[in-house]
Amino acid sequence: MLQLAWLIPLFPLFGFLLISFGKKLFPQISSGIFATLMVFFSFVISAGVFFQLSDEPVNIHLFNWIHSGNLDIPFSFLLDHISAIMLLIVTGVGFLIHIYSIGYMKGDPGFSRFFSYMNLFIFFMLLLVMADNYVVMFVGWEGVGLCSYLLIGFWFKNTDYNNAANKAFIMNRIGDLGFLLGIILIYTTFGSTTFNVVFSSASVMSSNQGVLIAITLLLFVGAMGKSAQIPLYTWLPDAMAGPTPVSALIHAATMVTAGIYMVVRSNILYSLAPFTLNIIAIIGTATALFAAVIAMTQTDIKKVLAYSTVSQLGYMFVALGAGAYSTALFHVTTHAFFKALLFLAAGSVIHAMGGEQDINRMGGLRKKLPITFFVFLIGTIAISGLPPLAGFFSKDEILAKVWIQYKPLFIILSITSILTAFYMFRLFFLTFYGSFRGTHEQEHHLHESPPVMTFPLIILAILSAVGGFLGIPAVLGGTHLLNNYLLAFTSFPKMLIEGEPSHYFEWMMMSISVVVIAVVIILAYRKYAILQSSYSARITKMSPIAKMSFNKFYVDELYDKIISKPLYGVGRFFYKVVDIRIIDGIVNTFSRAITGSAGVLRLMQSGYVGLYIFLMVFGIIAILFFNLIIK
Repeated sequence: MLQLAWLIPLFPLFGFLLISFGKKLFPQISSGIFATLMVFFSFVISAGVFFQLSDEPVNIHLFNWIHSGNLDIPFSFLLDHISAIMLLIVTGVGFLIHIYSIGYMKGDPGFSRFFSYMNLFIFFMLLLVMADNYVVMFVGWEGVGLCSYLLIGFWFKNTDYNNAANKAFIMNRIGDLGFLLGIILIYTTFGSTTFNVVFSSASVMSSNQGVLIAITLLLFVGAMGKSAQIPLYTWLPDAMAGPTPVSALIHAATMVTAGIYMVVRSNILYSLAPFTLNIIAIIGTATALFAAVIAMTQTDIKKVLAYSTVSQLGYMFVALGAGAYSTALFHVTTHAFFKALLFLAAGSVIHAMGGEQDINRMGGLRKKLPITFFVFLIGTIAISGLPPLAGFFSKDEILAKVWIQYKPLFIILSITSILTAFYMFRLFFLTFYGSFRGTHEQEHHLHESPPVMTFPLIILAILSAVGGFLGIPAVLGGTHLLNNYLLAFTSFPKMLIEGEPSHYFEWMMMSISVVVIAVVIILAYRKYAILQSSYSARITKMSPIAKMSFNKFYVDELYDKIISKPLYGVGRFFYKVVDIRIIDGIVNTFSRAITGSAGVLRLMQSGYVGLYIFLMVFGIIAILFFNLIIK
């Protein structure tokens, strides 16, 4: 399979091209099946690569791409244990979401176009993951941003959706500029952008050199944009304008983890820049807490999950800041399972509700949607960190690693973990318990989703339940399979983490977290399952802090006031003064001068032969007179 690894990104690219330019070959459903098969073939080869890959990285050179002077950038792929894990996540979860989408998007006029975009996204994401150098990674990086724009604005007749797509695209460009500057600085420092050259050259450098701090900070700016960290996070909640499968694949399981993957891939550079790691840990913690507080009061089922994603990404960045790269990748894996599950289950609810997304207009759906109810419960338990589901192992491991490095941040993350359990069970109880609060017509049409949609939900629920067993801690007598698999690629000799927390601390942390989360679930059940109030009453009874949370602390309004409007003002000034009055004024002055002089000269071209003879005679006399004067 290693010899066929170059086919992994080629299959979805072929799917995109054939569906896009051969639409007449495919009836509507056939295009979805074909696109799904392309991702499945990539998954099969990825699985083969995973099982055949040894401890030695494999480089697949395809062709020499850019060669100019000393600049030499090959188009080649790197296969190692880090990329192998990401390949399985992208193709495996992507395959299940493609299956789900066949049922979810059925009947949509843009059905074929949707699947062509989805295949194109998978291609660019695989290119990002398999890249052997930062430039090829940047191509995939920009490609997934383009696909995100296309899929957020998929229903382009809705102006709000187009605005959301523009917002995501523009805000990501801010981060991408930092990433690009980081790549340029890498080349000027190391003379190459190829990973093995850059990392081997950097490994002999001392810690916290200015150039290393600059490189890692610039790369992190790119990660902040793509992985929605403060202050570049506001695009992700608005990205929920896209179809729900897009939210599950791009904005929960894959693209938003690209920043995490890039930092893990560059772990040698970051291990040599402890200052940057401290910045990453602080920003990750702030993002995790801030997004969790906002999620506490949201009423849109997808917006709650969106802010939850921002919060969980913050957890991953804190793990990176602590130097626990394999732990961050562990949470990337488990999060891909349960967050894709939650988004797709939310899509099943929205499908049954005829497009309704307000959880205050739902309620009592567990009897009408039994499969969706069960899998949503699995996902909610997993993300809340209750044993023995996946989130329990990965989140507790992050907390344990952070305890070693940043004890104040450990306290904040522990509080965030409690908030996560509360807002997720609030979402769960308001959706599935109590009495139905929608319209009579919605209640009449409630039904479980078809098997093509429930099958991926069941598979993801199983993965969310057992995925944590990839990293059973030693305190529970297990073996951390994922950490052992990644150890050779994420353990630089100058890493910051020294030692492990005691078994006593780990037992105490797990016990307290389980008890506290159980109490939180009971409180959420009493408030939102038993004592549900009406939609209007809940809004009017909000405290001032709750109202600020509900309005997302007015961050979008603040950005609009201090960034957007001043920039628009500067733009208007340059347009009206510099462009119209100065530049256009100069051009128009020359135009008027030429036009005026041409108008005068044009009078001489009257068309009268007598005038021409007179001018000719006058010219001859003038020449003779001139010659006489000179002589």
